Amino acid sequence: MKKFPIFFGLVILLVIVLSCSKEPGEGGNSTIYGKIVAHDYNAEFTNLKGIYPAADEDVFLIYGDDYSYSQRIRSNYKGIYEFKYLRSGDYSIYVYSKDSTLTLASEMYAVVKNITIDNNRQTVEVEEIKIFK
Repeated sequence: MKKFPIFFGLVILLVIVLSCSKEPGEGGNSTIYGKIVAHDYNAEFTNLKGIYPAADEDVFLIYGDDYSYSQRIRSNYKGIYEFKYLRSGDYSIYVYSKDSTLTLASEMYAVVKNITIDNNRQTVEVEEIKIFK
């Protein structure tokens, strides 16, 4: 009869441990960083005026499969951004760019990069993001 309470206690402990799995988001020791480069064109996108680091651009981070962004930061003067203190999981980063095809009514679209952090204390460099100005 004494084995039943011990077994029951172990089952409850197992359920508690398994339900404590951490979702993507803040609270970890990992970092995602990258660089944004602006390609500056004239209004018709026929003449490239310059290529330079995209300073002061809003960069958005989505945790896992959330519907809206979870964090927003701005790129520095070198076009570099960094999200710190993240847990393992899947993330999406996006930045807005002008529509070089001149077909979208909003004239802007999101350039999205998907990233996975596999383990604790990982630093992930995102492929350079190219935007149009």
